[in-house]
Amino acid sequence: MITGKDMYNVFTAIVPLYVAMILAYGSVRWWKIFTPDQCSGINRFVAVFAVPLLSFHFISSNDPYTMNYLFILADSLQKVVILAVLFLWNIFTKNQDSLDWTITFFSLSTLPNTLVMGIPLLSAMYGGSSGNLMVQIVVMQSVVWYTLMLFLFEYRAAKLLITQQFPETAASITSFKVDSDVVSLSGREPLQTDAEIGEDGKIRVVVRRSITGSNSMVMPPRVSNLTGVEIYSVQSSRDQPTPRVSTTSINQIDSYAMFQHGYRNSFQRNSDVYSMQSPKVSGESEMFNINNGSYPPPNPMLYGSTNTGRKKKDSIGGGPNNKELHMFVWSDSPVSERNLKHAVNRPPSFDFGTVVDPSKALPQENTVSPKGVNDMIGDMSLKERDVEGENVSKKKQMPPASVITKLILIMVWRKLIRNPNTYASLIGLVWALISYRWNIELPAIIKGSISILSNTGLGMAMFSLGLFMALQPKLIACGKRVATFSMAVRFLIGPAVIAATSIGVGIRGTLLHVSIVQAALPQGIVPFVFAKEYNLHPTILSTAVIFGMLIALPITILYYVLLGL
Repeated sequence: MITGKDMYNVFTAIVPLYVAMILAYGSVRWWKIFTPDQCSGINRFVAVFAVPLLSFHFISSNDPYTMNYLFILADSLQKVVILAVLFLWNIFTKNQDSLDWTITFFSLSTLPNTLVMGIPLLSAMYGGSSGNLMVQIVVMQSVVWYTLMLFLFEYRAAKLLITQQFPETAASITSFKVDSDVVSLSGREPLQTDAEIGEDGKIRVVVRRSITGSNSMVMPPRVSNLTGVEIYSVQSSRDQPTPRVSTTSINQIDSYAMFQHGYRNSFQRNSDVYSMQSPKVSGESEMFNINNGSYPPPNPMLYGSTNTGRKKKDSIGGGPNNKELHMFVWSDSPVSERNLKHAVNRPPSFDFGTVVDPSKALPQENTVSPKGVNDMIGDMSLKERDVEGENVSKKKQMPPASVITKLILIMVWRKLIRNPNTYASLIGLVWALISYRWNIELPAIIKGSISILSNTGLGMAMFSLGLFMALQPKLIACGKRVATFSMAVRFLIGPAVIAATSIGVGIRGTLLHVSIVQAALPQGIVPFVFAKEYNLHPTILSTAVIFGMLIALPITILYYVLLGL
């Protein structure tokens, strides 16, 4: 039976966290104490120092040899069951966005805010032993489930890259090589793909940062004599030992506009020869922007300015004024503070170009006349009216599974090694295994140095969340209907599934209550950071974090009371 003293203990543990969040919110919205630049600095401190050291503190102080494997099994089964159902739905549905919703539903239903909210809340409700159980969940989330989420996001990004750049020849790709400075396929940084055709007709692709991604590499616009087509010279930053055929680089705006109006990069087979079917000028790298009478200009509200000759204000990482917003985890996608309030609404910025091996190029296609360009565009429009089933089958072509898997593993590894939380969790787990095996304690100097920063972790994490809430244009960014649905997934489906899996593995009593209440915690921060970086339903995850945090306390207390009856 839940007593008044039990409820007081719960409020004593949780209310101070909400006080920190409210103070941060008021400091920006009401009292104007912090500027966006200062908020960015606070968030960066939390991401780089406070939360990683807090994770290390909790994980290293938990005995891994006394872990409740039955509890971990029930929690893992919940995620496996939901993921299996979503994948079955993804296989049998004809919805093209099914993979996107699979990732979002999995995030909403299985990944709560265990570190910041779960440990203090469950410790107050069910005692210190439940806090240790939450630490075990944190370890599994950091090592297993967040890595799986990152794998799914990179797979989606790789699939998008391949289907856009190689819609008809993807099955012929035998390898991907990614330059060392490319850390993600999310589209936050401009990329280009270089395709080399072997004598066997197979394609080998090199992914690198686009030469159009830096303003210093773009020469001033040069007026062309081609009517209706603006061609701008692009000076490559790479020294090529041999001549190369011209590069067709499509920036994020023109790429979306072309695909919207039916344009596709197409490869044509001529014996062992592939060549880009696009207007080029011989001997130069060219970036072109089609904007003539056949194609209406792209909507600037959707794609931004189409002027490739001027500096883009909203380009990710493209200017000196760009700052970084780090919500509890290390983020590789800096967010412009001038547009911070609209960060969750920013479209993905794919800037992929394709380079073909010059030895395989067709010389007669290096130069086209204005009339030829218009005829070519007309032919492209006619080709778009082919049989729908034939086009769909071409789009579904993908490289061999081993090739895609290797590409994704490379990108996931690069993301993980740049995340301070990865090191904090792994080092904390290793030290816990050593210390509890041979009864070794950290030296007092090291322990004190870690404690002085990790003790700020909970308060600073909630303070950072309050700053984030204050910088958003509205708390419910995705609309009331979608917000209601996402809250139902977060607070009903997740707890219901884990209740079934816990009972299925034989968990009863207080341990069952702990498993259900921890599944009803508010949305985790890391899934939102991923959703924002990969531009996958960021408004839904933003609403789940902000609105979910506001209603989490009454909902978890309701679960606590009902389960205690």
